[in-house]
Amino acid sequence: MSKNNNLFAVALITSLFFIWGFALNLNPILIPHLKKACQLSDLQSSLIDSASYIAYFLLPIPAAQFMKRYGYKGGILLGLILFSFGAFLFYPASIVRNYAFFLGALFIIFSGAAFLETAANPYISVIGDPAGATQRINFAQTFNGLAAALAPLIGGIFILSGKNLTVNQESAMSAAQLNDYLNKEASSVQIPYVIIAVGVLIVALLLWRTHLPEIVEEGEGTIHHESLSFFERTGVLLREKNLRFGVVAQFFYVGAQACVGSFFIRFAERVALFDEKSAAYYLTAALIAFLVGRAVGTFLMTFINPVKLLAIYGITNVALIVLSVFLHGKFPVFALIAVEFFMSIMFPTIFSLSIRGLGAKTKEGSSLVIMAIVGGAVFPPIMGKLSDMTNIQVAYLVPALCFLFVFYFAIRNLKVKEVKLSVSH
Repeated sequence: MSKNNNLFAVALITSLFFIWGFALNLNPILIPHLKKACQLSDLQSSLIDSASYIAYFLLPIPAAQFMKRYGYKGGILLGLILFSFGAFLFYPASIVRNYAFFLGALFIIFSGAAFLETAANPYISVIGDPAGATQRINFAQTFNGLAAALAPLIGGIFILSGKNLTVNQESAMSAAQLNDYLNKEASSVQIPYVIIAVGVLIVALLLWRTHLPEIVEEGEGTIHHESLSFFERTGVLLREKNLRFGVVAQFFYVGAQACVGSFFIRFAERVALFDEKSAAYYLTAALIAFLVGRAVGTFLMTFINPVKLLAIYGITNVALIVLSVFLHGKFPVFALIAVEFFMSIMFPTIFSLSIRGLGAKTKEGSSLVIMAIVGGAVFPPIMGKLSDMTNIQVAYLVPALCFLFVFYFAIRNLKVKEVKLSVSH
């Protein structure tokens, strides 16, 4: 592959990190938007996260099997096609204003994203000089972070109307007037998601016409024998006590991450009395704090044991959320922005601690930790139900309990002196 073609291939693979990061971080915009347009409870609106994270849980293994047969390029192309198709489905879903239709579209989008994530990291590693693999991965992850910061900002501008009806205003409307209002709200997703769908299709077309190197899988002396089923191999892996606790810790962490971000706008509206557009700007600030936190945390790890830092950050987040639950005004919103800062190092640190010492089992152990992101599908509905029963402020005790387990996991690992951070989320 020529140098110019190589750079073009790197750029295309890097764009995948931006694509799935942008889609995932539009969810906190979709939750309040579809809650209003489809007249949902907090529990129902939380299923947006569930549809997304369940796809991430179910699809990686089929994606890996597909890529084993058709190659990584085939898997990427299928992922992009699924992603684009799901985004196009937002148009008819908004016309009929059917929430189940929206959830189905989201599941298809993130089924495609699961294919992309399964392939992107190995591809970005093998394209180009092996000595620059780590630098390329970190560069690509920067675009994932950029997408996370831009998604709520752009979504807040083009999807959220800033117009919420009071109970009195809604009761004063005729059925036809209310229906027209809800249809107009639902239609605001049409152009943004059609643009996303077309953009993803363009990337798919460019990748289809671009030569990508084949990845040669290394033979490993793992427990992966044809005679063992997936469940049998998983059972053997989970005998590793630290991996077992790590999978649970990652499950709780991703659940907390989803809860904090997904209900942020609702929280800012109810507690600080912000309008939804202003709340979206504060959410953007929170995600920027997450990016800054990752840079600061990485720097601090040169002086402080990463496990101790994880413990400090974990208990700090518990304290910040408790304050956000019991205080009023704007301070609770600022506390949640700080929570984003302090949770920035958690995913890669938990991941690295979980697979420590697995040796030949590392590859399969890693897949179990990644599958633990299904926590993002489980905890938001719990939080939504608690919000419906009490209020959104009390519901934030759910991620506080999740961070408490992260703190416990860190305390269990305090004797570990060195942690190699290799992934981010």
